[in-house]
Amino acid sequence: MSMKLDSRAGAMLVCTVVLAACGGGAAVPSGSAPGSEARFFEALPAHFAQPMVPADNPMTAAKVALGRHLFYEKRLSANNTQSCASCHLQSKAFTDGLVTPVGSTGSVHPRNAQSLANAAYNTSFNWADPTLTTMEAQNLLPITNQDPVELGVNDSNAAMVLARFKTDAAYARLFALAFPAEAEPVSFANIARALASFNRTLLSYRAPFDRYEAGDQSAISESAKRGLVLFESERLECNQCHSGFNFSDSTRISGSEALAFHNTGLYNITGLNGTDNYPDGNQGVFEFSGAAGDKGRMKTPTLRNIALTAPYNHDGSTATLSDVIDHYARGGRLVTMPLTHLGDGRSNSVKDGEIHGFTLTDTEKADLIAFLESLTDTAFVSDPRFSDPGPP
Repeated sequence: MSMKLDSRAGAMLVCTVVLAACGGGAAVPSGSAPGSEARFFEALPAHFAQPMVPADNPMTAAKVALGRHLFYEKRLSANNTQSCASCHLQSKAFTDGLVTPVGSTGSVHPRNAQSLANAAYNTSFNWADPTLTTMEAQNLLPITNQDPVELGVNDSNAAMVLARFKTDAAYARLFALAFPAEAEPVSFANIARALASFNRTLLSYRAPFDRYEAGDQSAISESAKRGLVLFESERLECNQCHSGFNFSDSTRISGSEALAFHNTGLYNITGLNGTDNYPDGNQGVFEFSGAAGDKGRMKTPTLRNIALTAPYNHDGSTATLSDVIDHYARGGRLVTMPLTHLGDGRSNSVKDGEIHGFTLTDTEKADLIAFLESLTDTAFVSDPRFSDPGPP
């Protein structure tokens, strides 16, 4: 579900349902939990790892089917106006194309909607919350957040929202099939489990680059091949953060990976409560740790389908891939507008050491963009298994 928000505010309901959804179960490699999750991942190519699945939320076909329906279900919002899919469109690799999303009651969000492609591999969720490390817990936040409101469920309307599913015969049957051992299967904890199960099937692995990686030399252009060399070069070092098969160092394949967040020199606002600052309310891990060195540190998003997911960065403030490359080539962004964000990110003293700047010719820049475009998985964004299934 939504990957766009790091908020510690919310209804008291969150405390109860998050604990129920997480259950404390240790993550295990797929296939080792009941239900044999391996069948959901059997098409993955050799250069991909299998996603890990929590032992207390094994994947089943019934649970995935329920999660798919719920993902597109507007009745999951308090006012019946939005679903998870409202901010995660399949055609845009499950982003929304907006600078920042707007919730069901009109609340404008501070952070850009992240892609759900390969979210099953995330070590952490949201842009800068080091405490949110399970997809089950993440899926509850958009439902119950109050600042800002997304789907708008709170203590006063939670029972009403659940009643919509309990009294709908088709949904009641889907919940019973997905959670057959429970006498009262319709709950927010189970909604989170079902959504997480569906989210884990949103795997993008059929881009031209993947065919090239598998040995098809004709799968990508000569320009894209040159761009790949640049991407991995010591001059650019893009792969220091955008690493591995998912092009992100926030990728879990064994369960022992450390959390990774980076300050990329996007901001260095002068005169804002000191130095090295990002906009208030959008200061990254610092908002959780209070440590000055965490200012501006954000998660590394996957580059898969990056050509479809503009605008970029945690606040959607970078419009194009060309602009993103210019930011890194400069070694940090110079902000001259809006006036409240003035500053030179290149001189941010807590900027990640890998953001050192580089020079590119126009041809090299075109090659790098060609490589990034080779990560577009058209099969993923048109796969009928991920589309709106309609009423259950």
